[in-house]
Amino acid sequence: MTWHKSSYSGPDNANCVEVAEGAQTLVRDTQNRHLGHLAFPAPEWDAFLTAIRNDTL
Repeated sequence: MTWHKSSYSGPDNANCVEVAEGAQTLVRDTQNRHLGHLAFPAPEWDAFLTAIRNDTL
């Protein structure tokens, strides 16, 4: 899986979240990569993002 920073993180922002997308979406803190990641089934991650975009969360 390929990790990428959030599109809301600027190039100079050290406080970022990275995600890797696939059958599961993995989320990790860029400052604490060594602590691991959280994993979400892709449909659940999509539902989460939809709720944020629709301001229903």
